[in-house]
Amino acid sequence: MNKNTFEKVTLNKGEMAVYDFGNMKLHAYKTNDFIDDEVFIVEKDGQAVILESPCFFDNNEELTAYLADCKLNVAGMLLAYHMAGATFLPDVKKYATQNADEYGHTGGGAGLIQNFTAAFGDIFDSSIHTVTDYLKAGEVTIGGIRFVITQTAEAFDIAIPEINVVYTHMLGHDCHSIVAGEAHADAIIAQLRGYIADGVDMVLTSHYTPEDLKDVETKIAYLEELKNIAATSADGVAFKAAVKEKYPAYSGENYLDMTAGMFFQK
Repeated sequence: MNKNTFEKVTLNKGEMAVYDFGNMKLHAYKTNDFIDDEVFIVEKDGQAVILESPCFFDNNEELTAYLADCKLNVAGMLLAYHMAGATFLPDVKKYATQNADEYGHTGGGAGLIQNFTAAFGDIFDSSIHTVTDYLKAGEVTIGGIRFVITQTAEAFDIAIPEINVVYTHMLGHDCHSIVAGEAHADAIIAQLRGYIADGVDMVLTSHYTPEDLKDVETKIAYLEELKNIAATSADGVAFKAAVKEKYPAYSGENYLDMTAGMFFQK
């Protein structure tokens, strides 16, 4: 499936890219919210499973209406890295690993929710989803759709074998990412090389539109260059300046700030 082959549906705030795989469809919801969230709906035989939750009230309402218009029965929601937005489909089953639940309620995810609440106020749905069904690594079938769960340090990634698609938290071939030092960069590179070896068609992430293996190769080169720049930089300030000079058009400078802080911890 070509990442650019989709039907575009324009909504009041966000927009939907609908990919038709024949026996299944993928609805990629670009929320156009303040933190560039993406939410994905996997559809098969009238059943739907949602990957991640929107977290602004207007997006919650918009996506709920879209699901109703499509007459989709939501069999469950997979919550990995984004646990906020619990007013969205409160009666639907919520699936997560134990570590993802902890990340969202008491760990780094909970800290981000607090920060976003302070930044955005009443428009942000700070309520946290309650997990109803815990997942373990391996295969699980929800709504007649097969998923493969891979636990990560913070939460979990998802493969959808029937459409040869994977979901992870971040990729973004032309934007900065949070990289917690050289070891973390190496771990991401190994993961991305695994996608190339597996020949996946698309990579879904919760802050970018669907990407392909060419984008994966671009990200690997970026991560290798980050390591090189870090090795020759005296401190985080010099590192950040050198990365910005190398990649002047990249977005996500706030992520670069975090990366610089983690490569050069005091």
